[in-house]
Amino acid sequence: MKLYLSLDMEGMPGTFNWEQEKTDRPAVRRCIEHHVRTILEAVLASHQAASIEEIAIADSHSAGDNLDYSITALDKRIHLISGNPRPCYMMPDFGSGYDQVWLLGYHSGTGALKGNMDHTYSNSRIHNIWINGKAMNEALINSAYAGYHQVPVALVTGDETLKQELSVAMPWLQFVATKKAISKFAARNYSQISVDAHTREAVSHALAKSKTDLQVYSFSAPLTLKIEFNSTAMADQACLLPYSQRLDGRTIQYQADDYAVLFEAIMAFVYLAASTGM
Repeated sequence: MKLYLSLDMEGMPGTFNWEQEKTDRPAVRRCIEHHVRTILEAVLASHQAASIEEIAIADSHSAGDNLDYSITALDKRIHLISGNPRPCYMMPDFGSGYDQVWLLGYHSGTGALKGNMDHTYSNSRIHNIWINGKAMNEALINSAYAGYHQVPVALVTGDETLKQELSVAMPWLQFVATKKAISKFAARNYSQISVDAHTREAVSHALAKSKTDLQVYSFSAPLTLKIEFNSTAMADQACLLPYSQRLDGRTIQYQADDYAVLFEAIMAFVYLAASTGM
C-alpha cells in the first residue's frame, strides 16, 4: 500500500490565525509536527504496517517549509516533499500508483460561515470558485485531482465547517474534527488527547480499506472553472492566461476536457492575480 499525505495548516489542531506564523512560527510548526507524527506512528503501529511500501508527505501550506525533514527518520519508507513554487501545488509528484490520499489540517472554503481561516488557495485574491457549477474548497479540488488518477481520498482532518462541506460530496471519508470555529480568526481547539485518539482510530479504519473499497471524487468532461476575484485588477491580470473568458468585472471562466489541465490552470490564475498590488 502506498499512501499520499497532503498537509495544510489552517485545519491543524492548535492553530487559529495566520499571525501565529508571523509572530510565533515555532508554535505552528509544533502543531503540524505533532499531528503528523501522531498519524505516522499510528500507521507504523497498525496491522497493515508491513504492507506499507511508501508514505509520501507533501508539505503544502504556503511555501511548503512547515515540516522538518527529521520526520522522515521515523521510517525509511517516509518521503517529504517541500518547497514552492512547484507543479500541482498541494498534490505534487502524485499519480495513480498510490492507494489512498489523506488530507491533513485542511480548512473550509472561501466565504464559509464560521470557518476558521476560511479561504480557497488565496484569501487575498479569490472571492469564489466553482467547477461545473459546484462551489469548491481546497479539499474538494485536490480530491478531484486524486480522483482523476482513480485514487480515493480516505481520511481528512480539519475543522467542523469543512466536515459539513465534505459530508455530502464524500460521505465515505474518515474525518477527524480538530476544532470548531468561533469566527474566522478564533476557534475552540479540541483537546490534543481527544484529537490524537480520534486520529489513531481514523487511521485504523482508513488502513482497513483497500483501494477498491473506496469511492473516488471526480468530475466528468466537459469541465468549466469559474473564479471570482477580489478585484477587477486581479481579473485583468488573470485573464491574460490563454483561452480564459471574462464574464464580468471580477469573474473569469476557463474550460477544458482534462482535469489535470484545469487543476494547473487554477494556480496559474492565482499567480497572475498576485502580480497586481490592487
